[in-house]
Amino acid sequence: MRIALFQPDIPGNVGAILRLAVCFAVPVDIVDPCGFPFSDRRMKRSGMDYADHVSLTRHPDWESFLAARAGQRIVLMSSHAESLLHDTAFRADDVLLFGSESAGVPDHVRDESALRVRIPMAAGLRSLNLAVSAGIAVSEALRQTKGFPA
Repeated sequence: MRIALFQPDIPGNVGAILRLAVCFAVPVDIVDPCGFPFSDRRMKRSGMDYADHVSLTRHPDWESFLAARAGQRIVLMSSHAESLLHDTAFRADDVLLFGSESAGVPDHVRDESALRVRIPMAAGLRSLNLAVSAGIAVSEALRQTKGFPA
């Protein structure tokens, strides 16, 4: 299981996701460019000292990310997807991809994702916070694949 962030905008979300990744022993991929300096102190504050322990790979662009993750299923988490989280059968080697907070992902990224999944929410609401969404999705994927750390 991996978490991938496509051009994230908010350092606090990235820091929280890095902390989540360390606690669940899940590697993280970041597809650049980020919408902030990666050393931003707000990211470090939300990730606390956990960020030093994360397995993190940065990719200069989408094509580099695809090449590095060749053979793995990319599951795009999107508030616009038809498939629901609880109806999705996750695999242990899935890459859970999350788009940027401001723009999501471009059409070509959406189209190159093997599966698009939505976390169900109350009607009329737009979306969850990125870090909250990552926590919900990763937790369900790890539960299904029995991938939680011992």
